Amino acid sequence: MTRPLVKPLGMRALFIGLGLFALTMSPSLGQEQGPIEVPDPVLSGIEFSVSVPGDSSLAARGAPTLRVADASFSLSYDATEGAWTADDVSVASSGSANVEVVANDAVLRSTTTRTIPGWLSILPPLLAIGMALLYRRVVPALFFGIWVGAVIAIGITPWGAFKGLLDSFQVYVLNAMSSSSHVAIILFSLMIGGMVGIISKNGGTLGIVERLTGWASDSKRGQMVTGVLGVSIFFDDYANTLIVGNTMRPVTDRLRISREKLAYVVDSTAAPIATLAFVTTWIGYQVGLLGTAIQNIDGFAQGAYSVFLSSLPYNFYPLLTLFFVFLVAYSGLDFGPMYQAERRARETGEVLGKEAKVDEAASEGEELQPPDGTPFRAVNAVIPILVLVGGVLGGLYATGVQAAGVDAPLRDIIGEANSYTALMWGSILGVLVAAALSIGQGILDLEQTVEAWYEGLKSMLFAMIILVLAWALSNITEVLHTADFLVSVLGEWLPPGVVPALIFVLAAATAFATGSSWGTMGILMPLVVPLVWAVLVQNGMDDPSHYHILYSSVSCVLAGSVWGDHCSPISDTTILSSMASGCDHVEHVRTQLPYALSVGTVAIVFGTLPAGFGMPWWVGLLVGAALLYGLLKVVGTPVDTAEAPAEAPA
Repeated sequence: MTRPLVKPLGMRALFIGLGLFALTMSPSLGQEQGPIEVPDPVLSGIEFSVSVPGDSSLAARGAPTLRVADASFSLSYDATEGAWTADDVSVASSGSANVEVVANDAVLRSTTTRTIPGWLSILPPLLAIGMALLYRRVVPALFFGIWVGAVIAIGITPWGAFKGLLDSFQVYVLNAMSSSSHVAIILFSLMIGGMVGIISKNGGTLGIVERLTGWASDSKRGQMVTGVLGVSIFFDDYANTLIVGNTMRPVTDRLRISREKLAYVVDSTAAPIATLAFVTTWIGYQVGLLGTAIQNIDGFAQGAYSVFLSSLPYNFYPLLTLFFVFLVAYSGLDFGPMYQAERRARETGEVLGKEAKVDEAASEGEELQPPDGTPFRAVNAVIPILVLVGGVLGGLYATGVQAAGVDAPLRDIIGEANSYTALMWGSILGVLVAAALSIGQGILDLEQTVEAWYEGLKSMLFAMIILVLAWALSNITEVLHTADFLVSVLGEWLPPGVVPALIFVLAAATAFATGSSWGTMGILMPLVVPLVWAVLVQNGMDDPSHYHILYSSVSCVLAGSVWGDHCSPISDTTILSSMASGCDHVEHVRTQLPYALSVGTVAIVFGTLPAGFGMPWWVGLLVGAALLYGLLKVVGTPVDTAEAPAEAPA
């Protein structure tokens, strides 16, 4: 008879215990509980923002303030966001720091964060870059950088080292693949590889080779054709890189042009033309950043797109890079590691170095050789490529119209377009058309078409691994506030005349360390534009006669980002250029770096710096072009021009 009494008594005790716990935790009897959104970790001496979610009732005990490591900061209420915020918060010393919301000496909410020295934030990308260049193995270098960053984010302890190893994969690599835009790029890249596999197997690629080599009869003309194609596909750098690299690789192999030179031409015509052309996927992003930055400036009424157009003439690095690509191609001169690569290719026919690390499918392509008796019809490659390009352009227009409206100007339509959707539409249409042409003409059956698609897709897998790891490392730099530290170190002294040049260096260093040109633009543009305007106001130069400093500064954010993107071995576009060209990634960086450094130095010293002191932009371009021509003549060495052999090398 005692069993029925045990259950009610036990349940009653449970409810009493829960009630007492609830009373104990009640805000009316103790500290008010609620979240405080604070970065963890933060950098010592570097400002950050804190958000305290909650409505105005948080001020019931008095005006709340934020107390961080015994320093007080004001909180302001934003009714739109429904939160209290404190900007310009900083902690002077390293270590654990208490973060408290205080009103009339009563602690309403509290949490902690960890403060680390700023130099630690640049350690992961520097280690990854150094290890990649030293050991010429980019995958372990990237993963090592991610691991070091994860350890710094958690804490440099034995447990932090172990947990950081797990988080490297489970948190940062996973987050890199959880972004829909990243997945879109992966799918687009794989589908491009699949399409290239089909048009290679059905003889279409060799048909293009035969047609192009009719004019591109030697290595010099082959490089020129590659450059022209790179400039022609101006609307998106990813599409440019993948299409031009994969299409021209058989042609340049036949002409004994090294894969390093192909990757250089591809990489140096993709981002530069995308950031300069009036209607590209980059422009919407750049103008959007400008609009946000300009709207907070008092006394400046010029529109964002107008500022962008005004900044184009001061974009010395992209303009001179395009000039240098064609100069190198036409002159037949090379220097540094690129000369050694070109000489190897001309003399031995080895377009890849003996120790190059690329996928066999990309370096040899034996699986994608057409069956014996296959007709080499260029149309079987040209039509899918045109469908791909047309599908991307059509997708840009369709998604742009949906966002901006059918009556909007074309530049606004493209600016509002969803480039990732457009890229995916174009790639699937290109694959389907390539398959239909192959099967419809009886060149391949369904099984052979699927196998060719799969072989082409496989050639992209290794590069996709590198790309995902590069994205993961970029996430690490965000968590560790790498860009904020670089801004604080390099952006303290900005006299008006040298403002643009210093901004170029800052943007270049940030993009080099983070591997992201778009990320650098997004971080720096909102900071640079108000900062430059403040410098102009302070020096009494906030009038139209000195707007060239603002225009040049805007262009230097873009140009510096592209330069850092070109030179960084962890840059996604640099990785894609290596992948599409079938080139060893580290060799691409090593051979391209002297060219990018040369153009960047000339652009800064003889273009950006004099323009900051009032020299007309066109003078800077002419002087820069002349100096690059002279430099190539002095340090360049002729590489024998190789004519196409009767048959492509095996």
